[in-house]
Amino acid sequence: MEIWPAIDIRGGKCVRLKQGDYAQETVFAEDPAEMARHWVAQGARHLHLVDLDGARAGSPGNLAGVEAILASVDVPCELGGGIRTEETIGRLLQLGLARLVIGTLAVKQPEWFRRMCRKYPGRLVLGLDARDGRVATEGWRQTSEVSAEELAQQFDGEPLAAIVYTDIATDGMMTGPNVAAMAAMQRAVRLPVVASGGVTTVDDVARLAAAGLSGCIIGRALYEGTIRLPEALRAGMGE
Repeated sequence: MEIWPAIDIRGGKCVRLKQGDYAQETVFAEDPAEMARHWVAQGARHLHLVDLDGARAGSPGNLAGVEAILASVDVPCELGGGIRTEETIGRLLQLGLARLVIGTLAVKQPEWFRRMCRKYPGRLVLGLDARDGRVATEGWRQTSEVSAEELAQQFDGEPLAAIVYTDIATDGMMTGPNVAAMAAMQRAVRLPVVASGGVTTVDDVARLAAAGLSGCIIGRALYEGTIRLPEALRAGMGE
């Protein structure tokens, strides 16, 4: 199972939110690129970047920070947050990002999203953020009536790289992941599912790996030291 350390960027700094609440922010580093180098030095083979300003505004808001990370490390990086036009997709991929996470537009403009999947095969990730099993959009400020599994199945035949499935209730709360929901999502689709939200201990990583998830994103737990990246990497490999 792949381990993706998360680097969430807001106002040019590396931060973490609780349950996506912008009022519950902790700044962990002034320089996201330095944090990226730190995780790669610890063994990270992939990085999950989030443009929190972009998620709110609907267009990229931290390109300088993203470019600095890409110039600093030589591992595949994916980016989510505010990716809502074809022009933005093209521009971000040209920067050197390996893949892009799209959530809001997949819900609101499914045919457009299908077209983008086919134009950029293997480069786009469906970002499914769920509150009580229902898909949330617009930086988690709106909750739709669509169930996460239902939406995932709509796109299961498209040439997506993966699905990133975030359980909002556990995100940033250090309470453990919703393994049952993550496992149910992986059973519901053929695409690889990357679990996000609540991963706090090595045991959490092991449980997700045992449930068949293809990867997991770890954020606050790495920054607060309840899990060390080398241990998470070993647990992801079943060691």
